[in-house]
Amino acid sequence: MSKLNRRRFLKTAGAGGVGAAAAVTLAAPAIAQTMPEIKWRMATSWPKSLDTLYGQTENFAKRVAELTDNKFQITTFAAGEIVPGLQVLDAVQAGTVECGNTPLYYYFGKDPAFTFGTDLPFGMNSRMKNAWYVHGGGQALVDEFLRTKYNCTGFISGSTNCQMGGWFRKEINSLEDLKGLKFRVGGFAGMILTKLGVVPQQIAGGDIYPALEKGTIDAAEWVGPHDDEKLGFVKVARYYYYPGWWEPGSTPHNLFNLAKWNELPKIYKEVLQSASYDSGTWMTAKYDAVNPVALKKLVSQGAVLKPFPPDVMDGCYKAAQELYAELSTKNEWFKKFNDNVQAFRSEQYLWWQVAEYTMDTYQIRFRNQRA
Repeated sequence: MSKLNRRRFLKTAGAGGVGAAAAVTLAAPAIAQTMPEIKWRMATSWPKSLDTLYGQTENFAKRVAELTDNKFQITTFAAGEIVPGLQVLDAVQAGTVECGNTPLYYYFGKDPAFTFGTDLPFGMNSRMKNAWYVHGGGQALVDEFLRTKYNCTGFISGSTNCQMGGWFRKEINSLEDLKGLKFRVGGFAGMILTKLGVVPQQIAGGDIYPALEKGTIDAAEWVGPHDDEKLGFVKVARYYYYPGWWEPGSTPHNLFNLAKWNELPKIYKEVLQSASYDSGTWMTAKYDAVNPVALKKLVSQGAVLKPFPPDVMDGCYKAAQELYAELSTKNEWFKKFNDNVQAFRSEQYLWWQVAEYTMDTYQIRFRNQRA
């Protein structure tokens, strides 16, 4: 190629490069200009003091704004600022707010099938649950349930991972000790515990401490060490039991009013789904990171760690299976969910017992020897 031709080539290529760059520069604002400016409100079931549960809603709103060049703004509100923490679904369903963040099992009184949207007692851990939602038909089932009956759609937004069994004023040594116990417990688990003589109490997170302090309740469960330390339960109850068999992989939900959802352009719907998963990953990872530190603090403050006795675990498991069988004969949606979940969970444990738990058990054994 001659020097002259090379000059012409470079000049043409340079012009083309500038043109391409200009096209890219112009394209972004052009796309942004087609995106409407939208402002939504999100009611949540959490007090602001819970920097992980409430924090993931703030993280979600931030991601939505970032992904839309601030065209789509969502303002989050703590429990009680718009509606009480146990009425978020109702507010979204009615269109009082466009969206909300809440555990679906809070609404089991409307339909026991709601428990599958958050956690089935003796169900699946957080990784199994995520696999069920994404690849096991869980998302489609929950979405069909919400759309058909409650004028909503939505996505999971992370997991608390396996929760603790709660704070008790007195030791639990047998099933007999559960009889007459006034126990704050979230959602559907209360139906199981009722079979064993427990008097379940449905109380929002911010109201648990004063109820426990005044003796209105005898025991309370919330989430795990990080949140429990923030709420100060160790000051009013001493015995800290585990595991929270009713929530082995609890998942809160981002809910969207169906009419408002349908009005959105497709790109905004994709943004809401992506931001839900992003903020959910953030929350799940944070709980794993902060719970060990908080657990040590709670023990240093006087918490007495105790596992539920085997007969208590066995009694609760038996009562749970009996209830699932009863509800499956009466509630079509419950049976539909339960059949799906039980089959998926069985396959998951088939795999987990081979590698995952073998590796974990080995590592824990040596960690304890070194401690």
